Amino acid sequence: MNYLLGAFKPSCNISIAFSDGKTRKQVSLKKENGQMVSIPLFQSQENITGKITVDPLQGKKIDHNGVKIELLGQIEMYFDRGNFYDFTSLVRELDVPGEIYERKTYPFEFSTVEMPYETYNGVNVRLRYVLKFTISRGYAGSIVEYQDFMVRNYSPLPSINNGIKMEVGIEDCLHIEFEYNKSKYHLKDVIIGKIYFLLVRIKIKNMDLEIRRRESTGSGANTHVETETLAKYELMDGAPVRGESIPVRLFLSPYELTPTHRNINNKFSVKYYLNLVLVDEEDRRYFKQQEITIYRLQETS
Repeated sequence: MNYLLGAFKPSCNISIAFSDGKTRKQVSLKKENGQMVSIPLFQSQENITGKITVDPLQGKKIDHNGVKIELLGQIEMYFDRGNFYDFTSLVRELDVPGEIYERKTYPFEFSTVEMPYETYNGVNVRLRYVLKFTISRGYAGSIVEYQDFMVRNYSPLPSINNGIKMEVGIEDCLHIEFEYNKSKYHLKDVIIGKIYFLLVRIKIKNMDLEIRRRESTGSGANTHVETETLAKYELMDGAPVRGESIPVRLFLSPYELTPTHRNINNKFSVKYYLNLVLVDEEDRRYFKQQEITIYRLQETS
């Protein structure tokens, strides 16, 4: 049986290297098996260049029908695992049909690549960018090698960023007003606000502010919504009185947030909400939710 097992061993070693791999910023990516790997970070409109080295094992030669590299942007739904939807697909043909019998290096270049969406790993969906290198062979089966890379896109400060002011109440029992300094926050921002108690006739035990992420995938009858509470911040412990004002100051940097994603290729959305929760002495919960926009601001080095 040994000769059969040997037939399935790879006939070459392949390495994919980016031109600026040693100087480009690396970020961590959690793979499907839970392993953390470092991959290079790009943003839209950058050039992606490098070289691929194919090193046949000693005594082996590779007959092939052509060699190519693809740059793919893909969305995968976890309920349809293994089926990738390509929203970006670029191809470079690197070699005509022939043989590889010694080490061979193929340079590649993708210029000013449009990468409109950020890399995203969610509860039910992931968006990834990958280089896919293929040595096409017929009966022997093609040889394929993948190299992940990450994309992050940056936004300027919004020109309009109105505050949020809302009232919430239960008739003749509770009337509160809350305001936050703005409605759009960058990933390292601070939420600053105030909560005013205008009428208090029920005994409030405590009050929390939560940050919630809502990921919706699919469409129509097949829409699936997953809500996570990412942060829970205690604003008050004890009973408030009429006229009292509670300050809010919540730093976003400790939490693993992503930018807001709205209807990415009609496949998924990711939205963030501030959820104000009040609990009375009988453990009844009252809450008010408000959507906020999260964006990635260019980091200054």
